Amino acid sequence: MTKHVFGDTAVLLGRSLRHITRSVDTVITTTITPIAMMLLFVYVFGGAIKSGSVSYVNYLLPGILLITVASGIAYTAFRLFLDMKSGIFERFQSMPIARSSVPWAHVLTSLVANLISLVVVVLVALLMGFRSGAGVAAWLAVAGILILFTLALTWLAVIPGLSAKTADGAGAFSYPLIFLPFVSSAFVPTDTMPGPVRAFAEHQPVTSIVNAIRDLFTQQPVGTDIWTALTWCLGLLIAAYALAMATYRRKIA
Repeated sequence: MTKHVFGDTAVLLGRSLRHITRSVDTVITTTITPIAMMLLFVYVFGGAIKSGSVSYVNYLLPGILLITVASGIAYTAFRLFLDMKSGIFERFQSMPIARSSVPWAHVLTSLVANLISLVVVVLVALLMGFRSGAGVAAWLAVAGILILFTLALTWLAVIPGLSAKTADGAGAFSYPLIFLPFVSSAFVPTDTMPGPVRAFAEHQPVTSIVNAIRDLFTQQPVGTDIWTALTWCLGLLIAAYALAMATYRRKIA
């Protein structure tokens, strides 16, 4: 049974990846937004923002990476919406394939596309002066956090992708996720914020994730931030997966 699920998922994953290769402009579009933000903040606002002893591009990059993921998952919701409206889900259900392979193929496609976007953003950051003395273990830890974060948000994107009434509605849910890093430690230290805003910023998931990635890049002790970040990512992943699969089963019932 497990082999059957993996095989069906691999076939449908190939189908989704082929769709991406035919619409490379979509991947480029989702990558341009975070790159444009990085250019704007580093070269326009960076001189006025105090980031301590590290360069502002080094300080900024972790938050930009999270914005990259949030931008990319909107495309997952959009693709799912199109599949729902085209009736292909009903055709899949008439075939002898594992039901769970359909959403999993979309989620893994999102993971691949987002990893490509993240690599592009890091390369641009290197051209802008980003430097890190982090070792292989630290980079693998950063990659693990970003993969968990991407999977969590992608399963969250499955829900509006399956239940939205319009294509715009399917992708619109990502807008709050894109702007959430702005009220965190991603762009400025939280101690510069007024009381209520600072309280929110310091206790929302983006801040702990950004801080953990930033400490890994700068070879600083990560403290409790990495465990808080992993707890947020895993908790959101489990909750989003459960809700997404419940929505999927209800739709195909």
